Amino acid sequence: MDMQYHWLNEPQNWSLDKDVLSVVTDRNTDFWQKTWYGFERFSGHIFAREVTGDFTFQVRVRADFTTLYDQAGIMFMADEKHWLKAGIEFNDDAPAIGSVLTLGHSDWATGVFPGEAKEFWMRLTRKQDSLRLQYSTDGQQWPLLRLSCFPEREKCAVGVMCCTPERGGLAVQFDHIQLTPALDKTLHDLT
Repeated sequence: MDMQYHWLNEPQNWSLDKDVLSVVTDRNTDFWQKTWYGFERFSGHIFAREVTGDFTFQVRVRADFTTLYDQAGIMFMADEKHWLKAGIEFNDDAPAIGSVLTLGHSDWATGVFPGEAKEFWMRLTRKQDSLRLQYSTDGQQWPLLRLSCFPEREKCAVGVMCCTPERGGLAVQFDHIQLTPALDKTLHDLT
């Protein structure tokens, strides 16, 4: 992994061995802006690098999600009030696939994950002011999770994230981290 990645809210316990990033979340970490709860939080862990222009970012995530709001996946951000996070989040007594788009206020879209949530893949493609978010149970087939507009900014950051609003101690591994030019596939191409 290239050394252009850096921590925002560095966890107390983490290691990078070859191309595997291992993290144990700190206590009561989270990302959220206002909606429903009223609070603002930006204390979760992000290991990211600066990006400009169009790109595709992809990663495999492994964790055992057991506690309300345990979460891990990817994050794309311009600043504390403008970001997208996506991955598995434990809620309603099960790990679910979901995303939160925050443009001043956070929204939350979630659904049933069709595989074993202890291992999954995430992919984000940025093309101008559009974000295409996909997930995979096997790293081969990539259903669409979200298509959204995100204000064009010259510089943003993309990387992996994890947090545990109700506890600490979620062990997460991130590997197969790739940042490439934007994949130029049709919207419903699942490869």
